[in-house]
Amino acid sequence: MSAKIKGYAATAQGRKLELIEYDLGDLGDDQVEIQVSHCGICHSDLSMIDNAFGWSEFPLVPGHEVIGTIAAVGAHVKHLKAGQRVGLGWFSGSDMTCPQCLAGDHNLCPKAEQTIVHRKGGFAQRVRCQALWAVPLPAALDSATAGPLFCAGTTVFNPLLQYDVKPTDRAGVIGIGGLGHLALQFLSKWGCEVFAFTSSESKQAEVKKLGAHHAVSSRDPAQMEKLAGSLDFIISTVNVGLNWSDYIKMLAPRGRLHFVGVAPEPLGVMPVELLGQKSISGTPMGSPATIAKMLDFCA
Repeated sequence: MSAKIKGYAATAQGRKLELIEYDLGDLGDDQVEIQVSHCGICHSDLSMIDNAFGWSEFPLVPGHEVIGTIAAVGAHVKHLKAGQRVGLGWFSGSDMTCPQCLAGDHNLCPKAEQTIVHRKGGFAQRVRCQALWAVPLPAALDSATAGPLFCAGTTVFNPLLQYDVKPTDRAGVIGIGGLGHLALQFLSKWGCEVFAFTSSESKQAEVKKLGAHHAVSSRDPAQMEKLAGSLDFIISTVNVGLNWSDYIKMLAPRGRLHFVGVAPEPLGVMPVELLGQKSISGTPMGSPATIAKMLDFCA
């Protein structure tokens, strides 16, 4: 299958999007083509437009929080059919043969294809991906609001499964933005006692509505010190450098400080701070199986 497609592209670094037409060539045997109905706007789309990562290719069609319906399926695709509602996130393909893929960790594939890197994304009439990464959307979820679950949602949900976060855990969220507001909701519905760390006084009431049981000002040392040794899990969603030792002090023995936000500087943590069997970790977006489990949980 080959067809002309219209999409919104940045034709050069930092340029406003404009409508262009392009040909995606023949549909691969293991691919599907998605008729896009909705697509979220992620900060990574803006970073790619500005070439902040250094690997953008222009003209660049952003968009990786895609919701739509299957328009065409490749010859080897058996589990999806035309008209089926699906979503597509940051990843659009994996090699299926590496140890990570064979273990079900397709999101850790060293050759993973990314939806808006070296290819055309979802700010378009149609977008393609390996069929594995087109995850069916439960009927209970709304197409107009589900898109961000495929990027921000799976990013903050994935570590709950990977590190066995329990309903009895006391969990903190650093940064209440695009990732953090979803992390609060997931952790609250998961059953955790949730602490929201924010430097913005204006968000104190909002975080309670999102499911936080406690709003903690990260600018108030006294509030931070009261939590020393008490939290089982802290997830950082921010892309700024902080005094991470302050948060490690809040961890209970065997507690974990987990990163999904990309801080721009070394952490500056002394090994002795971890001797209470504390851990530091990080994860990317989830695998297709994790995304499907997240969607079911949301539904």
